[in-house]
Amino acid sequence: MHYIHSVKYNTPELQTKIMGPNPIKLGEELLLDHKIPNGAVICDLGSGQGLTSVFLAKEYGFTVYATDLWSDLEENRKFFEQMGVSHEQVIPIKADATDLPFEKEFFDAVVSIDSYNFFGCNPKYLDEMLLPFVKKGGYIYITIPGMKKDCHENLPKELLLSWTPEQLDYMHDINYWLNMVNKSDDADVVSVREMESNDEVWADWLKQDNEYAIGDRKAMEAGGGKYLNFIAIILRKKM
Repeated sequence: MHYIHSVKYNTPELQTKIMGPNPIKLGEELLLDHKIPNGAVICDLGSGQGLTSVFLAKEYGFTVYATDLWSDLEENRKFFEQMGVSHEQVIPIKADATDLPFEKEFFDAVVSIDSYNFFGCNPKYLDEMLLPFVKKGGYIYITIPGMKKDCHENLPKELLLSWTPEQLDYMHDINYWLNMVNKSDDADVVSVREMESNDEVWADWLKQDNEYAIGDRKAMEAGGGKYLNFIAIILRKKM
């Protein structure tokens, strides 16, 4: 696809902020024709070092709560200032996704890029730990790394060059995630689909020189990418 917004973030300095396959391109594809209202207050759930939060604030005009358990709040604040977003536009929050510290129905929407699979595999997570913080009629936009077809009983040797079975257990196919979100009593499923940007976002990540990208190259260079995809999930909280 043609990335109108993401090209602005394709600089060596900003690419060092990514923590996996290019989250900016994933975010742009995820939000094509999105239904989140102008000026919405959103949660960037699993925001990492804050690049996606800047992207959501600057390109879409959202007020963003950059929510992550592992990132450094002060470093993120400095980064947001460097990127020209105010303290009112992007607010860094250190929090566990399973214990969010917000008021009920605080957010117009939640966006989660390349992180939901780590906590959303819990069947109770969506209804009990996330949706209470979303306004009725609000949207949840999710993109996660997945598998073309679940193969945990017979994992391909190519994937095991980079990841353990325990790490791969967080990755599943569309049928798995469709079944998971259809269990929700409080959300309507708008769509669950395979994304187009898989090859491009992986290529951007594998160019990086950090130890995690270097480790991932082993599987991908051996052809492991043919088993993998990215999945987009769009939900709406019931009225």
